[in-house]
Amino acid sequence: MLTGVLIFVRLAVAVLAIPLSLTYDVSSRSGYRNDAVIDWAFGLLQFRIPTDRPTPAPADADNTKPTDNRATRPSDAGPIAFAAIRQKAFRRRLFRFAADLWRAIRKDDVRLNVRLGLSDPADTGQLWAIIGPIAGMLAYTEGAAISVVPDFFDATLEMDSHGIVRLVPLHIIYLAVALMLSPAVWQGIRTMKRAG
Repeated sequence: MLTGVLIFVRLAVAVLAIPLSLTYDVSSRSGYRNDAVIDWAFGLLQFRIPTDRPTPAPADADNTKPTDNRATRPSDAGPIAFAAIRQKAFRRRLFRFAADLWRAIRKDDVRLNVRLGLSDPADTGQLWAIIGPIAGMLAYTEGAAISVVPDFFDATLEMDSHGIVRLVPLHIIYLAVALMLSPAVWQGIRTMKRAG
């Protein structure tokens, strides 16, 4: 029994240590576009990621929505969402995870343009306090051209990106587990629960 478990673990580790390549082309501007192909085991296996195009909203759906989303938005949504972000240890751990993850991914002609904003400019400002430094760091990445800009006037998320990224799944899993086991992350989760 123990031998079988060890063999399974070794086999899983060996499989996850094989590099994976993702070629993608994604855009939410001027019409939806999403195309992605994964190559695994140095090109021995290749498969296309199935994508579902979003269903357009009915024409009369706008008549049932409030004219001002900010007026109907709960006033305590911001404190709940950003309670953890206000903690310095939580922010530092997220920055470290983002930096480690970015270094673990090999990039080949990656292009990324993002515009994002929330319905409340104050919430956008708090979100940008986290994303801004990361965006500044990514802007000088070799092999990639990245631009992330905030929108303080409208709630929006627009993205246009294409390129090829290569990674080792085992390395990414290690970084994700280390993040989830971090005391700073759990403290941030508890803070959000208390704020809710």
